[in-house]
Amino acid sequence: MLPQIPSLQATARAIAHLDVLASLAWVAMENGYVRPRVAADRRVEIVSGRHPVVEKVLRAGEYVPNSCSFDAERDTIHIVTGPNMAGKSTYMRQVALICLMAQMGSFVPARQASIGLVDRIFTRIGALDNLSAGQSTFLVEMSETADILHNATSQSLVILDEIGRGTSTYDGMALAWAVAEYLDERRVRTFFATHYHELADLSRRRKGIKNYHLAVEESGNEVVFLRTVKRGAVGRSFGIYVARLAGVPDEVIDKAKIILASISSRAKTMPAAQAQTPLQTHLFDTRDTGIADEILKIDPDTLTPLEALNVLHRLRQKITKGDYH
Repeated sequence: MLPQIPSLQATARAIAHLDVLASLAWVAMENGYVRPRVAADRRVEIVSGRHPVVEKVLRAGEYVPNSCSFDAERDTIHIVTGPNMAGKSTYMRQVALICLMAQMGSFVPARQASIGLVDRIFTRIGALDNLSAGQSTFLVEMSETADILHNATSQSLVILDEIGRGTSTYDGMALAWAVAEYLDERRVRTFFATHYHELADLSRRRKGIKNYHLAVEESGNEVVFLRTVKRGAVGRSFGIYVARLAGVPDEVIDKAKIILASISSRAKTMPAAQAQTPLQTHLFDTRDTGIADEILKIDPDTLTPLEALNVLHRLRQKITKGDYH
């Protein structure tokens, strides 16, 4: 028997190889997959793509296909916004799975696909802590993000889902913004889902960043998730509506609506109120110094979070040194 072991092992490997090929062929025929075109550039062109697992869970015809057009030369990041439960994560995972299947030699769930070669696929999805290692949810999130930033190349594919949500709003938004700029500068193929709608402004500052959103339709107090990816950003997350779907008591939902309306109203009126309040400090008279003039020349709508931090640091240094001009 021992002399025959090498032959048996070789036969087992050959059968396993044939089994994989036969399984891929059967799945492709059974589910209407197509042969993708694999290119040497950075493109990700998918027409009517589908998530190979999610579509099998749903009833026939219920899954909504979505296309993806990631230009090999111009695009670096697709920022994906939209309400909770709209399908952002499913869409991004769908893209990653189609890229993986194409590169492993499988047909893919789409009407047509042309995929550029990928050297690595990175994902930052989900929110889990590591209690045994003493790591919080946010620390785990940042550790995984750091690994991506250190190792991703222009040939990589990066999937980021809700970077920065594990900390305060402003810290999280600043980190998400900085991560997006870092990846854009290194031309890393990235799909970035976020509820920080301010990140949509990046598309006006950086030509490689494009905005997409998962469409919804509002009808009275109801929201219909269309599951369709469209160009452009969306300005609302419909979090309260999703909370109601999850069974949160009506008393809490009604209170949340009142609080949201109050916060939104305050945000809209605050600049006008501040403009009517004279600027006074105990350290200096603004009429005699250049600090106030410098502040008034700043356009906060055009500053990135990092630029705003630098301005604040510079002004603080001036005040500390007594240089008010």
